[in-house]
Amino acid sequence: MMFSKRILILIPHPDDEVVGCAAAIARARAKGCRVFGLYLTDGVPVREYLWPWQRSSRAKRVRRRFAEAAQVAGMLGMENAAEQQVPTRSLKNHLQDSLDLIRATMGLVEADVLLVPAYEGGHADHDVANFLASRLQIHVPVWEFSEYHLDRRTVHANSFIENNGTEEVIQLTPSEQEAKRRLLKTYESERGNLNYVDCQQEAFRPLPPYDYTQPPHDGALWYQRYQWLPFRHPRVDFTQPEELCAAFAGLGCRSDPIVAGV
Repeated sequence: MMFSKRILILIPHPDDEVVGCAAAIARARAKGCRVFGLYLTDGVPVREYLWPWQRSSRAKRVRRRFAEAAQVAGMLGMENAAEQQVPTRSLKNHLQDSLDLIRATMGLVEADVLLVPAYEGGHADHDVANFLASRLQIHVPVWEFSEYHLDRRTVHANSFIENNGTEEVIQLTPSEQEAKRRLLKTYESERGNLNYVDCQQEAFRPLPPYDYTQPPHDGALWYQRYQWLPFRHPRVDFTQPEELCAAFAGLGCRSDPIVAGV
């Protein structure tokens, strides 16, 4: 992966590029690679899912999140390829538009590899991004990176649920660890939400042939941890894995045909 010249990262939310692959981006840039980020959502829930007193400030929250993303991109030397104005947790409702945007962006930046969060149940939008990347796997190599998951009721970060022998694990140097912590702090709007991130390592592998008709693993997924709440809390995603699997089936779970010009 690191020998690629033009890497396009599918970023479900501004901060995923730091959580999953900050050190990898820095190393790729040091080798002369161009790295592009495609933000698939704006990182903020839809207006009606916010607290009533927060709803009027949604646009301000989005601007702040993208301002933080721009600052992080500058620190990493990553180029902003595109920003999709889709609220967090709703990427599943925009599959075809998102796939079209990824295709167009691949062509625009002449990407020779896609990098995407793993299919691990950490966030519904991460899993959607992984599925979308799989649709283009026959055209460009796709690598996934682990962020976080809750397999067997245990929190894991920056490591895969199961290894298959193709993994590449980056052990961060002390200076890389400190740089990653600084990047995480730059996302001030997410303060308190990123404490689980492992700044010791990052893990990557070629995208495996997932069965997207099934959830990533048995038992509760990470984003289901607090779904027992009897009311809709802005910080809780009430998406059910079955909703994603049904959406994937609706678009088709096999790879897309090669598209001329992409």
